[in-house]
Amino acid sequence: MSIPQEGGGPIESRDNLVGFLESGNKPREAWRIGTEHEKFGYRLSDHSPLPYDGPCSIRAMLEGLRDRFGWEPVEEGGNIIGLTMNGANVSLEPGGQLELSGAPLENIHQTCDEVNEYLREVHAIADEIGAGFIGLGAAPVWRHQDMDTMPKGRYGIMTRYMPTRGTRGLHMMYRTCTVQVNLDWADEADMVQKFRVGLALQPVATALFANSPFWEGKPAGVQSYRSLCWQDLDPDRTGMLPFVFEDGFGFERYVDYALDVPMYFVYRDGKYIDVAGQSFRDFLAGRLPGLQGEKPTLSDWADHLTTIFPEVRIKKFMEMRGADGGPWRRICALPAFWVGLIYDQVSLDAALELARGWTAEERDKLRRDAGRLGLKAEIGGRTLQAVARDVLAISEAGLQARGMGGHFDADEAHFLNALKEIDATGRAAAEELLEHYHGDWGGDLDRIYAQYSY
Repeated sequence: MSIPQEGGGPIESRDNLVGFLESGNKPREAWRIGTEHEKFGYRLSDHSPLPYDGPCSIRAMLEGLRDRFGWEPVEEGGNIIGLTMNGANVSLEPGGQLELSGAPLENIHQTCDEVNEYLREVHAIADEIGAGFIGLGAAPVWRHQDMDTMPKGRYGIMTRYMPTRGTRGLHMMYRTCTVQVNLDWADEADMVQKFRVGLALQPVATALFANSPFWEGKPAGVQSYRSLCWQDLDPDRTGMLPFVFEDGFGFERYVDYALDVPMYFVYRDGKYIDVAGQSFRDFLAGRLPGLQGEKPTLSDWADHLTTIFPEVRIKKFMEMRGADGGPWRRICALPAFWVGLIYDQVSLDAALELARGWTAEERDKLRRDAGRLGLKAEIGGRTLQAVARDVLAISEAGLQARGMGGHFDADEAHFLNALKEIDATGRAAAEELLEHYHGDWGGDLDRIYAQYSY
């Protein structure tokens, strides 16, 4: 989750909020790729989750990365809670999941180099303190009481508010991980087209990257428990946003939606003020309880936009948010999947055409079925596996058309190979994990750490 946003002046009118989103417009040559990936840390000695403090801890990890590799610390209340370097930052999820928000890069080759370097650094420090890290969509064994709470003020507010709006909000916060990619648009029309493709095809990513079939020590009966959490979290701020597909959708309509999403907090003087459930519209009018007469800044607006959790989200860029966290190889596959679909106009048009006939009800059902059934889900009389094959072909063509070569490659298309293998077999990582559980692991989920850690 995000660190406090900075650099915004007073908001004079709703036009400033629209202008904030419009300021993300960029010419094609300025489009970049930002990849975020979370991972679970644990003690090698007993496979328990890393606490914040202690010799084998999150603090020790952050301080080690700072001291050994030159990351700049981010602090809150005297505690180190993140790191920054060259446009990238490392931050903490509520249960101590370590997240890299990568720098804006030009191509997937650079993204994969960034991932490799960062995980090499993490591995070096983890080895020294007796820790390990694993890429999964949900913690397979740990229970809520096993998780330490990170010392970030926003998480205390969210922890109190989440149970009032759904049954799995705390599950999501403390025991799930994702990988996502942040992408750019040219103008409002381009944003709209990309938003629609992102929402419609997000279930394809959910199914291909499904990697969380366990919960609290046993099979959960789903391919992606992380996806299940997002389906029962907070209807005010999650979902498939059917209005995105309506005529007239654009920046103004998204602003109206965001204004009605209840707030969590206001950040002032290094502290988070609890305003959970209150309206940003009231804040805009100077009527926010406890802050009467005070008007929000664009920094407040930027903070608020980070507390909205639909399957696709826009700020000054677009976030694709439907995939489980996973192993090293698939971290690079996720940005390749979306870049191929939406950074080439021919592919973008083809992707939109593929999903054009789907109704809002079908899209929502597919979202739910993708997390439960994976590639066996169906839409329009076709399995999601068949749809995924078409989508991957469109993405591959888009990556080839970009012609972004690397050290040894003519383009970025080979980063899709891990997904093409999944589609060919119809078996995502979740199926593989379940086969181990029922087979050579003999129901012992402790075996997952040795076999699937970075």
